[in-house]
Amino acid sequence: MAGVETSLKEAMTAVEGSVGAALVDYTSGMALGTLGGGKDLDLAVAAAGNTDVIRAKIRTMEMLGLEEDIEDVLITLNTQYHLIRLIKGRGGNGLFLYLVLDKGRANLAMARHQLRRIEADLEV
Repeated sequence: MAGVETSLKEAMTAVEGSVGAALVDYTSGMALGTLGGGKDLDLAVAAAGNTDVIRAKIRTMEMLGLEEDIEDVLITLNTQYHLIRLIKGRGGNGLFLYLVLDKGRANLAMARHQLRRIEADLEV
């Protein structure tokens, strides 16, 4: 099992094209840990904003009566992928992993695979 810091380091090193990573509590909008980012990517602001995305999607699914689990949410920009993976099990309820990728260097399928593996090893 890996802790928050180890999991974020793994996301930044094992996923080609990673620009920033965060573990976020979507009940509060607070990042429990961040790594990477920079002047053009404020991970605390991104964590809070993506919390609204997750809350809206969960509300919509409830209104539609969908009894499905969200695996991940992908937001595609001109130069970046923003990948949000909801954490399942082991105290992960209400949390998501957030990964920002450079679109020109990232392999989206591999990034999703690696993030799924990181999630499985994460102990919160």
